Amino acid sequence: MTRVLAALLLLLTALSAAAAERALDKDSVIKAGLDQAWAAWTTRDGITSFFAPDAEIEPRVGGAFHIFINPYAPAGSKGADEMRYLALQPQKMLSFDWNAPPSLPAVRQQRTVVIVRFEAVDDQTTRVRLHHVGWGEGGEWDQAYAYFDQAWGRVLGNLQKRFDTGQPMDWTEWLRQMRALSARTP
Repeated sequence: MTRVLAALLLLLTALSAAAAERALDKDSVIKAGLDQAWAAWTTRDGITSFFAPDAEIEPRVGGAFHIFINPYAPAGSKGADEMRYLALQPQKMLSFDWNAPPSLPAVRQQRTVVIVRFEAVDDQTTRVRLHHVGWGEGGEWDQAYAYFDQAWGRVLGNLQKRFDTGQPMDWTEWLRQMRALSARTP
């Protein structure tokens, strides 16, 4: 009987692990109060201070969360061109849909979901937690997962740097590179 129970427990553990959703989880503690952290994710000035050189932001359910990594690219290839806010709980949580880079066209047609949570550490410090779910398996999905495993770390690193230095990102060199890349692309 003990062997049967042990086998059943092992089977249940394996099934539970197989059913677990593949996700990316990142977090950062930034030198900013909740209001500042929230504004960084819900205003154009906030987004361009750490995330990307241009954006269209409408912080409401269904509102635009368009992040333009390459503002010179054709429409649909600028970055997260057609993303939307899915939920907003001021100073607590926001979520948005997300897609893969243009270099992964099959997966780019799909959408994943990103949830960002905000937690005050004290009046001048906020923990920002990012949870990215909705991944498929194999091929371009695995490439996209690996890409965002690194990319979200850079985004949160830029957010932290933005508040550590008190200065927004300087996108001058990035924009020069994107302009040159776009000029070469037919």
